[in-house]
Amino acid sequence: MDFLERINNDKEKILQVFTTLHQTPELGFQEVKTSQFLAQKLHEAKFKVISNINGTTGVMGILEGPEPGPVLALRADMDALAFKINGKDVNIHACGHDANSTMVLMAAGEIARIGIKRGTLKILFQPAEEVLGGAEAMLASGLLDDVNEMLGIHLRPIQEAKLGQATPALCHGSSYIVTAKIKGLAAHGARPHLGINAIDGAAAIVNAVNAIKLNPAVPFSVKTTKLTAGGNAYNIIPDIAEMGFDLRAQTNTAMEQLITKTCNAIEKGAATVGAEAEVIIRGGVPGAEYDQGTIALAKKAIEAVLGEALGPVITPGGEDFHYYSTKGKIKTAYIGLGADLVPGLHHPEMKFNPEALVQGVKILSYLVYERLIS
Repeated sequence: MDFLERINNDKEKILQVFTTLHQTPELGFQEVKTSQFLAQKLHEAKFKVISNINGTTGVMGILEGPEPGPVLALRADMDALAFKINGKDVNIHACGHDANSTMVLMAAGEIARIGIKRGTLKILFQPAEEVLGGAEAMLASGLLDDVNEMLGIHLRPIQEAKLGQATPALCHGSSYIVTAKIKGLAAHGARPHLGINAIDGAAAIVNAVNAIKLNPAVPFSVKTTKLTAGGNAYNIIPDIAEMGFDLRAQTNTAMEQLITKTCNAIEKGAATVGAEAEVIIRGGVPGAEYDQGTIALAKKAIEAVLGEALGPVITPGGEDFHYYSTKGKIKTAYIGLGADLVPGLHHPEMKFNPEALVQGVKILSYLVYERLIS
């Protein structure tokens, strides 16, 4: 197809957009310059542009065809990550959201240049994937109520996919955070029988949580990731301990079971030493729930560009993209794109082969062409 060859010729423009975004790393709900840049580019491509979605930095571009048809959305996340390097706080695009936004933006521009025949194309640049809240804020705006299908794309670490490889079904698991405050009773270290050691309660909780079992056919994990207790004195029985737990499960049903068992283990573990536990489910993201028809569309596009597609790729990482299917009831698929990415996502020195950007633009352009133009 002519437009695929044209995208090859646009490689320098693609890299220029990526460089601009990469040099503008902004944290979740603070993507002011990023969203302004993307909105301007959509405007130049003749999209109707909506900014400040639901009071956030979210941006949407809308392109309508002359004939009735489906409403298809492409979504990219925009936010960077915060690091402390050499004692300084710095923001870095270490998860590739700059790449994701580049691919979606450039595909949107190519489709606008061709013009769609039917239906509507919505381009969504979503804030705050890393800190959560972005997807839910976009859904709350009502601007996605008419969307039939939504597709996303994300670069993958080399362990999951190499350059020239891609999956139409990147299957994230569900991920949640639970915290607990353990309340005991302070006492002098010489008279421990008069107190309730919150650390003893925390130790019992760690053992109880580690003993949780689910169906081993479904990958899951729960682990204690934070434990603080005690003050400056070593001869005081501490009455307060604070704990944090990272929960992951490959299915949403398994996550529901895991949350219930974790909360129970925390409360009962504390009770074994006479302490009490105040448990809070801090939130998280659901696991992938995809539509087979939308996966088939993504698979066809991948095969057209790369020759073949990988099967579903299971990853324990979480993504708030899956609120669009579970909460928004939109048919979704999520493309995982190989890019020879090393050493890994969320590493401050993450790097990848920029040729993947061209491949991603082609895949996204092709699938929109199939759905709204051909």
